[in-house]
Amino acid sequence: MNLAFDGIDAPWWPFLFILLGGWLATDIWRWIGVLAGSRMAGDSLALVWVRATATGLVAGVIGQLLLFPSGALAGAPVELRIAAAAIGWLAFRLAGNVIALGVAAAEAVLLGGWLLVG
Repeated sequence: MNLAFDGIDAPWWPFLFILLGGWLATDIWRWIGVLAGSRMAGDSLALVWVRATATGLVAGVIGQLLLFPSGALAGAPVELRIAAAAIGWLAFRLAGNVIALGVAAAEAVLLGGWLLVG
């Protein structure tokens, strides 16, 4: 059995592939982090390093998605991607740091701009 993304020709396979490859593979490390982190002081050097590393990784992924996207996002102009990210961040802050509202605002700007451009 070929467990590559295109290995099984079934409509449900991409969703199962994402579940197995994305969620399951990383979720175990999250649980290990929760268990290990709950036993450490909140201001310990190890947790400060973990927070800084996680923040840096998220910033790197966002930067890559904005400046060097792949797939369908590459078809959107860079100005539109940056505007969507900026407005999403602003909505996130104005909404009291509610992530869902920031993501929804960024998505609305991106999709609205894409409809106007393309």
